[in-house]
Amino acid sequence: MADDEGGPEMLSFRELARRLVTDGVVEKITHQRISQLAKSDEGFPPVVPVGRSSAVDYRLARPYFAGRKSRQGQRTDLAPKPGGEQVPPQS
Repeated sequence: MADDEGGPEMLSFRELARRLVTDGVVEKITHQRISQLAKSDEGFPPVVPVGRSSAVDYRLARPYFAGRKSRQGQRTDLAPKPGGEQVPPQS
């Protein structure tokens, strides 16, 4: 089916995580991480409550995740502080 045909393709966060990995959009992601992004990122596609679950349109979520830069394992304690000072790592 072409992306411009039919209505939205609503997926739960758990199914969205599985589908993003299966389709090769991301290497790995959990439904918990998707939930975090939905709560904290203003650019996240609209979320629709379905019972006790949440769903999102895959046709909007796929480009969001494809264009998102992953920062897995990035050490924020080594990043320069706003004043330009770098904090040395603790031993």
